[in-house]
Amino acid sequence: MSRFPLATSSWDRAEREALQRVIDSDRFSMGPEVAAFEAEFARFAGSRFAVMVNSGSSANLAMVAALRHTANPALRLMPGDEVIVPAVSWSTTFFPLHQYGLHLKFVDIDRETLNYDLAALESAVTERTRAIMAVNLLGNPNDFDALRAIVGDRVLIEDNCESMGATFGTRQCGTFGVMGTFSTFFSHHISTMEGGLVVTDDEELYHILLALRAHGWTRNLPRFNRVTGEKSDDPFEESFRFVLPGYNLRPLEMSGALGRAQLEKLPALVTGRRANGALWQQAMADHPLFRIQRETGESSWFGFSLVLRPDTGLTRRAVLGRLDALGFETRPIVSGNFTKNPVLRLMDHSLHGPMSHAEEIDLNGFFIGNHHYDMGEAIGILAGFRG
Repeated sequence: MSRFPLATSSWDRAEREALQRVIDSDRFSMGPEVAAFEAEFARFAGSRFAVMVNSGSSANLAMVAALRHTANPALRLMPGDEVIVPAVSWSTTFFPLHQYGLHLKFVDIDRETLNYDLAALESAVTERTRAIMAVNLLGNPNDFDALRAIVGDRVLIEDNCESMGATFGTRQCGTFGVMGTFSTFFSHHISTMEGGLVVTDDEELYHILLALRAHGWTRNLPRFNRVTGEKSDDPFEESFRFVLPGYNLRPLEMSGALGRAQLEKLPALVTGRRANGALWQQAMADHPLFRIQRETGESSWFGFSLVLRPDTGLTRRAVLGRLDALGFETRPIVSGNFTKNPVLRLMDHSLHGPMSHAEEIDLNGFFIGNHHYDMGEAIGILAGFRG
């Protein structure tokens, strides 16, 4: 392992006991542990509903699919509708939109916050724009006051997979859109091995998500629901009645039990990350070689990004080699400039102007891990790093 890895575990006896509780129950497929975690996570987020799935990527898929199948014309997305996305995010922010026949319009990022360039976003919005995907990158919230003014009455959805625990004003990120997604993959703020969630305050979308998650059947819907109206009293019939073109995105009971144990730790985990973030900002301010991410709201500091300043005389390759020798595990800033990927040849998309800031981080950026424990040693080494 690296001396300063990208990801580490926060599991201890509580998680092992959670796993044992599931083993002792002899119930391993989705059941009461998942349901309890969903209720607890909804309370944490301040949302009416939460639906757990098997990954953050699946959460994005379910979120987009729900907007295709809603009966609400103000929210429904149809093939050909335009959705604005940032040029920097993970691949499965974008792929579900393509898979549902939507047109992706890419907009550049702000070189300081790494979220939307708000001026570019405002100029990108047209009468054709039906929705905006907000991505909170590396734990950092978007400026949702400014974003809301730009979005207006269009659909806002939120990919918060890297930013659990981040807040803007008094609200948890992931709750500003009609739906928001979270990831509980190993490297994220809490870990259920694999896992993700969608939160929403909209009851119809919640019921659609329940059906889409499990085969599109009615089995997991309440008797009175916003998809079919009223279910029959015949469990044999309702267990195998299919009403939506769904998937199998169900999480395991072990993942739900792990989520419950991890969620109890989440406030302390975020507090530790924020303490490191405060030290990072202080130590790395005006660094001669690197520019760091500017915080908006209260970041949950997924990781620490560094962008090599121009005219340093250094190459990123040389810097990464030196940091590797010092024990740092590094990776690109999410996916870099996603619009450079060959997969875009297969996707209906357009670019709103040049992606110059995304290109800068693609060529000169990288990030290191942040954790819930004291990162003072690593931060001190980077503060004194001169190549």
